[in-house]
Amino acid sequence: MAASISPAPAAAGPAFATLLPVTGRVLMSAIFLVSGAGKLAAPAATRAAIAAAGLPLPPISYGAATLVEIGGGLLLIAGYRTRLVALVLAVFAVATAVTFHAALSDQNQMFHFLKNLAMAGGLLQVAAFGAGPFSLDARRGRA
Repeated sequence: MAASISPAPAAAGPAFATLLPVTGRVLMSAIFLVSGAGKLAAPAATRAAIAAAGLPLPPISYGAATLVEIGGGLLLIAGYRTRLVALVLAVFAVATAVTFHAALSDQNQMFHFLKNLAMAGGLLQVAAFGAGPFSLDARRGRA
């Protein structure tokens, strides 16, 4: 017999269960928003880092990364098309880990690599289970 999986511990109450998904989305979005803002603050340095990593068309890659981070971060907070946004951000996190943090013999780079993988794991949970009740998706009947 399959066990039922509840979204939050029953003892915590329904208000707590309602706040968990939105809190998680806000916390996961923070790193994307801060990183995107950093890219906007230092475009030349960001394009240089992209070029040094060997990615094609640094100005276009810069624009795409900034859009994914800021746009994706804001959409994730709002809970709009959350499953798709979370999937895109998860792929972005893994691609960033492999492209910019692959020097695994460097302990700092190993930390950032694993951090990106952990973020991707959390985002895949959001992609699997949706935005939760406090989201635009829930208001539109797509949670």
